[in-house]
Amino acid sequence: MKKTTTHTLRALALLLSYPDEKLRTVLPLLADAIDAEAALPTSRRSEIRALAAELLMADPMAVESRYVELFDRGRSTSLHLFEHVHGDSRDRGPAMVDLLKHYEAAGLRFDANELPDHLCVVLEFASTQPPAQAGEFLGEMAHILQAIFSALRQRESAYASLVAAVLELAGQKVEAVPVTPDEALDEAWAEPEAFGGCSTRGQAAPGEPQPVRIVRRQPATSDGVRP
Repeated sequence: MKKTTTHTLRALALLLSYPDEKLRTVLPLLADAIDAEAALPTSRRSEIRALAAELLMADPMAVESRYVELFDRGRSTSLHLFEHVHGDSRDRGPAMVDLLKHYEAAGLRFDANELPDHLCVVLEFASTQPPAQAGEFLGEMAHILQAIFSALRQRESAYASLVAAVLELAGQKVEAVPVTPDEALDEAWAEPEAFGGCSTRGQAAPGEPQPVRIVRRQPATSDGVRP
């Protein structure tokens, strides 16, 4: 990471949050803070300033509605990072606990309205860390950030510049990756048919071949325990 990034990370966290009236009043100040710290390339800072101006000038209801449609109604653009890895599986809970322990180990107490894996929370935490540690922390999430950036760019959203900025602060190359299409909400939230073969996902109906999922086995440590 480049020199000091505290103000830039905090500004990005705010810019990625819900654009209510309170946030819109400080948009110019956020752009100024990012420019003053100069941790991002000039071209990226210009894109962020243009986004801030757009959010400030557009109809407030349209801005808020567009934000909800973009980040709350599709998994590919969700700002909840673990949703991209674990979806709605049980593995997401333990991952949240581990992340909270990471925050606590840094001497911080989690107190936010969002879940700990929300990108705004992650950026706020990173802003409290020395640049090297913050860059390493964000770099571990680069594959998720690349996916979100690509989905936003596919939708031609100016918010893609903010995620690209996070990748740049983590010392990562910004590049597009294949985007998995979002399921329709009706399909994603549909209740499984009663007695329809246990599940319609990941398992075939009775009498049909069952799919086999193979995962790489983790090597045992010196004491014989697998991580």
